[in-house]
Amino acid sequence: MLAYIKLIRVHQWAKNTFIFVPIFFAGQAFEWDHYPNLIQGFFAFSFMASAIYILNDYRDREVDRLHPKKRFRPLASGAANVYVSFALLGALLASSLFIAFSLDRNFLILLSIYGLMNVAYTFGLKNLSIVDIFIVASGFLFRIYSGSVLSGVQISHWLAIMVMLLSLLLALAKRRDDLVLGKDGNVVRKSSRNYNVEFINACLAIFAGIIIVAYIMYTVSPEVTQRLNTQWLFGTTIFVIAGVMRYLQITFVSENSGSPTAILLKDKFIILTLLGWIVSFYLIIYIH
Repeated sequence: MLAYIKLIRVHQWAKNTFIFVPIFFAGQAFEWDHYPNLIQGFFAFSFMASAIYILNDYRDREVDRLHPKKRFRPLASGAANVYVSFALLGALLASSLFIAFSLDRNFLILLSIYGLMNVAYTFGLKNLSIVDIFIVASGFLFRIYSGSVLSGVQISHWLAIMVMLLSLLLALAKRRDDLVLGKDGNVVRKSSRNYNVEFINACLAIFAGIIIVAYIMYTVSPEVTQRLNTQWLFGTTIFVIAGVMRYLQITFVSENSGSPTAILLKDKFIILTLLGWIVSFYLIIYIH
């Protein structure tokens, strides 16, 4: 049972909390009528993502056996039975689409496109450099726009830009981790062979700077300050800068950026920075 729990990567479901981002940024986090649909949407995305993880792990099982970390994945190690895994994949996919169908037509369309795009990624697009990171990053945009559809809350274009840039930063950092592992003779993904550390370092520096500027522009834009009725949102920028700097430190100094989700859940500095940002954002929007 533990092998199958590991196979569906429950810890990766944290990414799907992005579906709640629109109501938080809109100052409607305490309007409880949003949550029934959003919670169901969260599980629909989680089940879809887990189904895709199973398919991806099955496709990559031979290569994963040569990887120092991925060789412990359930299908690569043999801990999970292939037939049981595909039955689980079918159940997850059916559950995901059924939930989406029962919620909203537009959400079903977004989730289906997300699923098809990731199937295409699994069957070859992940081997195309640059295309691979944009597909990974676009998944987060699908999440926030799904949250918008299910809650009826409009998304600021600044928010979409920040989410896209942050997703690209995380995807590039993962590719850099692959390259660092590859220096020791380990097998890396095909797309990573068309990158080098210097190129990724330059892209990371560019995206990190743009993310900070975009966030500052978001906090001072008339559209946001008037809608949220506050001029003090820029005060949360310090936590964004600190968080980006810490992530770059983990990437460049510690060279351990292979799992953004693990960093989010385990790195104390990142956790404290995130909590500081959430609390300050909450106080400024909801208490002022």
